Amino acid sequence: MSDTTDSLTVRLGERSYPIHFGGDLAGIARADVEAFARAGRSMAVITDGNLARAQAPVLKVLFGDTPMFELAPGEETKSLGEFGRVLDFMAAQRLDRTSVLVAAGGGVIGDLAGFAAAAYQRGIDFVQVPTTLLAMVDSSVGGKTGLNLKAGKNLVGAFHQPRAVYIATDMLATLPPREFAAGMAEVIKYGMLADASLFAQLESSPLTASSPPLASVIRRCCEIKARIVEADERELAREGGRALLNLGHTFGHAIEQVTGYGAYLHGEAVAIGLAAAARLSEKLGNISGGDTARVERVVAAHALPVRLRESLPLDALMTAMARDKKVRSGTLRFVVLNSIGDSATRSDVPGALVEETWREVGAV
Repeated sequence: MSDTTDSLTVRLGERSYPIHFGGDLAGIARADVEAFARAGRSMAVITDGNLARAQAPVLKVLFGDTPMFELAPGEETKSLGEFGRVLDFMAAQRLDRTSVLVAAGGGVIGDLAGFAAAAYQRGIDFVQVPTTLLAMVDSSVGGKTGLNLKAGKNLVGAFHQPRAVYIATDMLATLPPREFAAGMAEVIKYGMLADASLFAQLESSPLTASSPPLASVIRRCCEIKARIVEADERELAREGGRALLNLGHTFGHAIEQVTGYGAYLHGEAVAIGLAAAARLSEKLGNISGGDTARVERVVAAHALPVRLRESLPLDALMTAMARDKKVRSGTLRFVVLNSIGDSATRSDVPGALVEETWREVGAV
């Protein structure tokens, strides 16, 4: 397969950067790595053990003998302890303010390595090489980095934009089906919040790793996110803005926190959150029961859950929600649907409706 010059620019002034798309981007990425070396800029790579085993030849082609640090896969890795280990590795490699850190992996690696790049010597450049569908369509773009605390998801972090993102869809060939399905939760999210035609496409023909439209769908998701980030980079808009990207996540993050970040993949928790967000939107009178059913059918058609696998305590879920980083002045904002393809933020949602929604998806 050949490299491609297809790219999309995230326009953020001096922090602008390209997202490169293709099947095999080894040539483009390798050329950029060599350009850093010629400029005298040292590099290091953060990845996870699964990718290091599954894509060892690709990583060798991309990065040669660049020092590489492997972390355990899984959401538990986004911790203060692992963050410290990454910083120690960077210091041991004598990285300096001109150095470049590479995040090669899924969303966990991108979030953790990105935050390490933001913190090390008060900020060094980094690039994203997302290797999961979820990271390709969502977490690698936009500059949000972070860690989880016991109290909640992504409560520690920084806005730190990458210098470039390389989305090589051939990397998905070794992605386990469960991980691919988890990424589809974010794809469905983009259709629900901003693109009714994308949602209809997923409705008529569920995507798989071998679907011909997959590459164009990934690009469309990145385009939606890029335009939203350009308008509200640091999520400061009073209404709407970047907060819209959290559709389904207020519910999903609570599920992850209550279950200890291990029982559900992030995308699986978000999938339940999307079903819950649709139910809440219906209770608010925004959408019909038929629309809620459409959402649940699309989620289920992509091998994702619409209800909790096992009941969770309602009180614990509500407490987790109250710690969500989208709380402002003690009030939690929800992202709700005005219609499929159109969303808004709401801070006046009655708690009783939220509790009723939780019960409908399996809380007790």
